[in-house]
Amino acid sequence: MKNIKVCILDYGSGNVASVYNLLNRLNYKAIISNNSSDIKDSSHIILPGVGTFGASIKKIRNEIETDLLENEIKIKKKPFLGICVGMQILADKGFEFGEHNGLGWIEGRVEKIKAKVLPHIGWNNIQIKKQSPIFANIENLKDFYFLNSYAFNVKDKNLIISETNYGKTFCSAVQKDNIFGVQFHPEKSQKTGQLLIRNFLKL
Repeated sequence: MKNIKVCILDYGSGNVASVYNLLNRLNYKAIISNNSSDIKDSSHIILPGVGTFGASIKKIRNEIETDLLENEIKIKKKPFLGICVGMQILADKGFEFGEHNGLGWIEGRVEKIKAKVLPHIGWNNIQIKKQSPIFANIENLKDFYFLNSYAFNVKDKNLIISETNYGKTFCSAVQKDNIFGVQFHPEKSQKTGQLLIRNFLKL
């Protein structure tokens, strides 16, 4: 195993600890931090997220040096994984309680799911649309744990690597080069979620 140092970005999100605990159980070296030197020193970067788009992007901009983060990911090409809201803020804009600008790393908009009952909570399967290294040895239609009312409407459909149906079909995972995002929570998705994290850390 190569020298893996995971930086779990700390901006006050509620599920940072659960991601850290999973990595710890899997025997990976991880740190929860928003410190620029820790981000620079990392080999992989994970951005967990629970809560609303607007509040999350505001905290991220307040707590993390986003220009440095973008340089580490887009220029140095460190593998990046956004989870739930951590995926959604990759978009240009989010429309949860108003209109908010995201990081704009992947073109698209985060919009409310058209379903009779929200939030979408619990186990649901993913339909793999495009093979991706994070899905290595994961069978199509495997279940993952979801908790969301909004979904990422990705402009370039070729970047969508899995979809899920709840009321309507929405993007449940996206990949643009070394940037990955998943709407579901791998840290709550038992063995399949653990496999996805292991796959990500092999990159």
